Amino acid sequence: MNKNNIIGFTLMALVLIGFSIYNQPSSEEIAELRRQDSIANVANEKALKAQQLEAEAQKAQALAAQNDSAALFFSALNGTNKEVVLNNGKVELTLNTKGGIIKKAKVLGYKDLDGAEDITLFEGEEQNMNFMLAGKTTNIVTGDLYFTPSNVSKTTVTMTANAANGGKVIIDYSLGENYMLHMSFRTEGLSGIFAPNYKEVDIEWNEKCRQHEKGFTFENQYSTLTYKIKDDDTDYLSQASSEKDEIIEETLDWVAFKNQFFSVMLISKDDFAANASLTSIPQEKGTGYLKYYEAKLKTAFDPTGAKPTELEMYFGPNDYRLLQKVQKQSKFDKELEMQDLVYLGWPIVRLINRWFTLYVFDWLTGFGFNMGIVLILITLLLKAITFPLVKKSYMSSAKMRVLRPKIEEATKQYNKPEDQMMKQQAMMTIYSKYGVSPLSGCLPMLIQMPIWIAMFNFVPNAIQLRGHSFLWIDDLSTYDPIIEWTTNIWLIGDHLSLTCILFCVSNVLYTMMTMRQQKDQMMGQQAEQMKMMQWMMYLMPVMFFFMFNDYSAGLNFYYFISLFFSAAIMWLLRKTTNDAKLLAFLEERYKKNQNNPQKANGLAARLAAMQQQAEELRKQREKYNK
Repeated sequence: MNKNNIIGFTLMALVLIGFSIYNQPSSEEIAELRRQDSIANVANEKALKAQQLEAEAQKAQALAAQNDSAALFFSALNGTNKEVVLNNGKVELTLNTKGGIIKKAKVLGYKDLDGAEDITLFEGEEQNMNFMLAGKTTNIVTGDLYFTPSNVSKTTVTMTANAANGGKVIIDYSLGENYMLHMSFRTEGLSGIFAPNYKEVDIEWNEKCRQHEKGFTFENQYSTLTYKIKDDDTDYLSQASSEKDEIIEETLDWVAFKNQFFSVMLISKDDFAANASLTSIPQEKGTGYLKYYEAKLKTAFDPTGAKPTELEMYFGPNDYRLLQKVQKQSKFDKELEMQDLVYLGWPIVRLINRWFTLYVFDWLTGFGFNMGIVLILITLLLKAITFPLVKKSYMSSAKMRVLRPKIEEATKQYNKPEDQMMKQQAMMTIYSKYGVSPLSGCLPMLIQMPIWIAMFNFVPNAIQLRGHSFLWIDDLSTYDPIIEWTTNIWLIGDHLSLTCILFCVSNVLYTMMTMRQQKDQMMGQQAEQMKMMQWMMYLMPVMFFFMFNDYSAGLNFYYFISLFFSAAIMWLLRKTTNDAKLLAFLEERYKKNQNNPQKANGLAARLAAMQQQAEELRKQREKYNK
């Protein structure tokens, strides 16, 4: 660093030092700054103290409201637990004076999982219901109060919680002839504690749904929190996944905590208000419970007590016909459609079950037949009804089979890949002349599918099968194990169901039979495609095993019997069909329609015409491109 640089840096330092000395505040300015900081600190302290005072005021207000509530219901907050039992021969309900609500429900005449004569839907803390009223300075929660029972009879009781000012909270219960309980909730002498525009009561209802059947997975699949939308259909929360605080925007008629064969339903005369919050949480296998259900609801409330809040509850089996009868006992003039608790499938499938399967089932059970025999008779009846169509379909396939040598001879010149369209066109022309429809062979599957799906929805929901044995099956409503173990194996579970094995084996044999029949009538490219498809067809029964191993023995037994009779029908038709006579009949028809294929079969002729048009368009495109 030279001399000039040193002088430059020195001068710059002197300028900076002088500037800082020049801008340093005077003693008066420093005093003013300190005074302003002091004022700011005081303001902050005042704001903090105001926040503390506000929090203390809110706490004091809440404590005062609590003290007011305790003072208002001081006597009702202390008491002893007493039980009152209502029994009408169909259901037994035990009410507790703590909360004034039902703490135990038994459906009589239905055995439980442990073999007891009656089934307990819930007991103790497994179910709880609270009515909550929000006053101007006090809240009333029925779960905190002890009620005094009065007007006690075999089917009626009045629960009353007395307030210090002479007011009352009253819940009236009246058990009907079957499974319906009528409730009314009201207050007397408490209108002054509510705001003038207060018109709703909050209801919090929850239950841990017990496992009642042997098959946890199967029962859990058919256990759902179900609700009825006002002037609309029913709906439900997911069976498999957790749905917490699901908000239902529509007004509701009722909410039901449902398992496979039994339900607890809550109905409101004045509807449940929109934006109800519903929760369904699946429980772990081995806990003894299927789901945790919760419903947060609002319905109409009159603070004056002139008009009670009217509710009804159903405790009973999911029996379609029974539910239709029980809803007629309702005192509410509403279309409840309680029978929708029994799920019968999608709209088209529901029609089959609603107007055919149910009536046939009722008719056959009316004779006192064993439920296994009923399933066999239903299968025979369905096979008899569909036999004409199945026979027509089979004969169409047989015609294609006997014509196969002629088709191969007539189309042997079209072996190149580019000639496949012409080959198909030639085949359709021949089929039309002989009066054969190539699509009729698909008819048996199309006929059976709606019936199979209908029974898939009907049998698991038929409580009539519950507890009924047949042959080796102890209970048609659950699986029939030939071997069980303690460790859960992925996709299989902890057992092997015999009816499921029979169903899958019969499915393989029936598939082999139908594949052989189709193979006899196919040629060329169709035959090659069939070879690829047959492995998929054989794989389906294996997939069915993993799906149906947990399903009810009744459903697997029905599918096994259905496939058995289908195979028997196909075998009988094959044995009674004379291929030589059938070919002679087709030759006679061919002579009559040799020059006019439209007369033979309109469908085949139209297919031939469509293929011919497609071929002409292809040629025109090739010509245009060239």
